[in-house]
Amino acid sequence: QVQLVESGGGLVQAGGSLKLSCAASGSYFRINAVGWYRQAPGKQRELVASITSSGSTNYADSVRGRFTISRGNAINTVYLQMSSLKPEDTAVYYCNADARLGPLSTSRGYWGQGTQVTVSS
Repeated sequence: QVQLVESGGGLVQAGGSLKLSCAASGSYFRINAVGWYRQAPGKQRELVASITSSGSTNYADSVRGRFTISRGNAINTVYLQMSSLKPEDTAVYYCNADARLGPLSTSRGYWGQGTQVTVSS
């Protein structure tokens, strides 16, 4: 299994910055990619940014230029640097890892418990 723990959420004023962290642990063969998702009250969960094991990144249009996804030495630690935050960025932010438990296993997604980000106007 893969356990994901997010941290770094909190309350910040509009225009401020926060850095989220996602740490993966457990027994797995490989993490292929990690994504940050968010879900605001009454809205569907949406992809914010993702990074592959080779370092390729992808961003939602709404955050491109303001958010940066990166990883540590290995993809088992992934960060989301959020700058120029807006009230509409308020949501619970979730980390998702696409991983394989064994060399012949099918990849599947694993979710963290989420961390609240609140941006005040």
